[in-house]
Amino acid sequence: MKKSKGANSNLDELEGILDYKFEDRALLERALTHRSWAHEQVAPGHEDEARRLHNEALEFVGDSVLGLAVADYLFETYPDVTEGELSRMKHRLVSAPTLARASEGLTLGDFLRVGRGEEKSGGRRKRALLADAFEAVLAAVFLDGGLEAATDFIHHALGAELDDASPESAAAADYKTLLQERLQAERQDGPHYNVVETIGPPHRRTFHVEVSWDGGHVRGEGRTIKAAETLAARLALESMDGEEASSEPWAV
Repeated sequence: MKKSKGANSNLDELEGILDYKFEDRALLERALTHRSWAHEQVAPGHEDEARRLHNEALEFVGDSVLGLAVADYLFETYPDVTEGELSRMKHRLVSAPTLARASEGLTLGDFLRVGRGEEKSGGRRKRALLADAFEAVLAAVFLDGGLEAATDFIHHALGAELDDASPESAAAADYKTLLQERLQAERQDGPHYNVVETIGPPHRRTFHVEVSWDGGHVRGEGRTIKAAETLAARLALESMDGEEASSEPWAV
């Protein structure tokens, strides 16, 4: 956390930025605590105690609250679009890059408690760490003030992203990046892409690419390998959400 002020004044300042005042500030303190800091505070062999200090469990709660609130917002805002379009917009809004940008806007990195090694390696500015911190702070707001307070915080922190969300912008998203982030969030290895078939003459080839991951595999096709990979990644995301995947290509 910032060293120029005391802890309480830091939290006063952050509550102003978050536009939320905590009843239980211990929740906010935990949300701002990275595991690297927590493990430095306990004796070796006391991992259970460290887990009660850092924010990883809060990230889990925040992820679920975020998904619910964003799904509700999109359902109310776009009542006439398809389930697939809603899902694509949701993927974009809850993705790590979106959350990292929101975290930067809230200057959460300035308030994090990180260990000495993480500090030296620039942990306060790491996008994955910032995205996790956003989810943890959201969970703290939810546990402190309930779903309405958490929803208000999401609208405060993601207002511009929510306003810009549309089926068109979601269709143009980088599905390969979204798939990579989805698997990382689920603690899985990254996807593997493999060209399994090439059809047609050199001037009019169609590439068939299979993407595989721990739990499944699907194929996409396109006039370029990149287009085929992009379609395969989109179909993989849809299959993970239980949608009926369509192999109809998008503008990729």
